[in-house]
Amino acid sequence: MMDKRIEQLAHNLVTFSTNVQKGEKVLINAGGIEDTRDLVKALVREVYKAGGFPYLKLTDSSINREILMGVSKEQLEFQNDYELYQMKGMDAYIGIGCSDNASELSDVPSDNISLQSSVLRPVLRERVDNSKWVILRYPNGSMAQSAKMSKDAFEDYFFDVCCLDYSKMAKAVEPLKELMEKTDKVTIKGPDTDLTFSIKGMNAIPCCGNMNIPDGEIYTAPIKDSVNGTISYNTKSDHLGFIYENIKLTFKDGKIVEATSNNSERMNGVFDMDEGARYVGEFAIGINPFINEPMLDTLFDEKIAGSIHFTPGCCYEDADNGNKSSLHWDLVLIQTEKKGGGEIYFDDVLIRKNGVFVPEELKGLNPENLK
Repeated sequence: MMDKRIEQLAHNLVTFSTNVQKGEKVLINAGGIEDTRDLVKALVREVYKAGGFPYLKLTDSSINREILMGVSKEQLEFQNDYELYQMKGMDAYIGIGCSDNASELSDVPSDNISLQSSVLRPVLRERVDNSKWVILRYPNGSMAQSAKMSKDAFEDYFFDVCCLDYSKMAKAVEPLKELMEKTDKVTIKGPDTDLTFSIKGMNAIPCCGNMNIPDGEIYTAPIKDSVNGTISYNTKSDHLGFIYENIKLTFKDGKIVEATSNNSERMNGVFDMDEGARYVGEFAIGINPFINEPMLDTLFDEKIAGSIHFTPGCCYEDADNGNKSSLHWDLVLIQTEKKGGGEIYFDDVLIRKNGVFVPEELKGLNPENLK
């Protein structure tokens, strides 16, 4: 018998996150089919219930590695042609990530990774800009290990995180959206961090269960050339199979002018992939009350209550600061007291201290009020 929680998750993804309507075509892109089979079956049933048409794409990280080891530009250009044709025909997209090994691509040449990102970028832009989409990770032993939990305990945690009351969060975040859209200068302070930038005139976009699962953030983008100062991230980041830590970026007039980490050379190679990779496309504040510790999975880590992510690379169309890149690298700084603390100021007014919102109108976003 299928776990009722899986059926509920599938129902939420189809009826709330992507809001599938009669006659709409839905691409379900699933990795790790042995783990995700029940969810995929439940999604297919929910799409049919909504009157839509489900389509399926299956992926496997170990097979993808074999392809990337010898990939060519001509090969990828043909792939882009047929995947772009497919994506243009879709009204909605549900992506399910599930891999037994988060480091599967760690030994793929970085030039091959950059080539893939660059050539297939039109497919990504078509999905992000012109379809209703949601992406999620699905729990397996590898994720449980990253979270330092048993598989059963992690599954309970996963469904708590993914099935919370997102409508309550959507209401609570409205005052923060209004405040951000009135703000000019943002200041971020913390251990080895002193960063300023402008968000004047930029849209602020709440994410409350409609694009990522788990969800719980609000994002905007800095004015492209306004970023100055230094930020030191205290969360590890898995980028294309390599685990980066102790990441520190220094900006001058919007551009990363110094970047260090446990592998500074490799990281600078990422930032050199194109002109936009050294500029920032997203500034976001994490608000999911159930996510408190990083687990080396961006979809979870960027939603941590008391965190921010400050993202080198491409901006989103609905918070467009003009920065275009094949890169979009969500790097996370947790500002809770346990992780070293820190402050966010909007136009020199304290908004959040040590991960806790200070203004009365924003206190509804503190974890005790969202659970």
